[in-house]
Amino acid sequence: MNDPRPSILHQNRETFVAFEGIDGSGKTTQAHMLTDYLASRGIEVVLTCEPTNGPIGQAIRQAAVSPNPISPQEETELFIRDRADHVQNLILPALRLKQVVITDRYYLSTMAYQGARGLDPETIRRQNELFAPSPNLTLLIDIPPAIALQRIQARGRHLEKFEMFDFLVRVREIYLTQVTLGFPGLVLIDGRQEPAAVHHHVTNLVERLLDRRDGHD
Repeated sequence: MNDPRPSILHQNRETFVAFEGIDGSGKTTQAHMLTDYLASRGIEVVLTCEPTNGPIGQAIRQAAVSPNPISPQEETELFIRDRADHVQNLILPALRLKQVVITDRYYLSTMAYQGARGLDPETIRRQNELFAPSPNLTLLIDIPPAIALQRIQARGRHLEKFEMFDFLVRVREIYLTQVTLGFPGLVLIDGRQEPAAVHHHVTNLVERLLDRRDGHD
């Protein structure tokens, strides 16, 4: 059946969308689905992720699987350095070209994950907002940790140290607390739904955002 909603053909303003959620929430799948959807409607879109694939991002990934974990402070510093490079060399240039930027994780992830390791989420937020532009829309794909772990294990891979049940419970609590506190542009989406239903919700939100930013209210 044809989609009755009109195509969006013009981009007049910078638009930045972040996907967030605990591991196994489906946010990466949704980021890819949204990218394909916007591209099919003539939108110039850039899909990216954090940690990045640069040298600092690779160091973060290696630390996640190392038997000798680094401290939360050291890890946060790596994330900030990786994000500063990401912002300077990819996010801001794409936004200046009026491309829609979609990122799979951003600084709310650092607040949640390093917050779950004992750091203060609001301090992390302030550190990042000194240099990192805030997304226009942050989509929190929320699922219970038990379901997340079932999905991760169904992929046939071993759990990393940040994918343990108790830890994911703490991460999720921080995410949901940010919803309660009114984190700007943060929208909670039930990730227990079928991917197509989540995608439909996501595209409706992003279409409305683009319409507003193109002055179609």
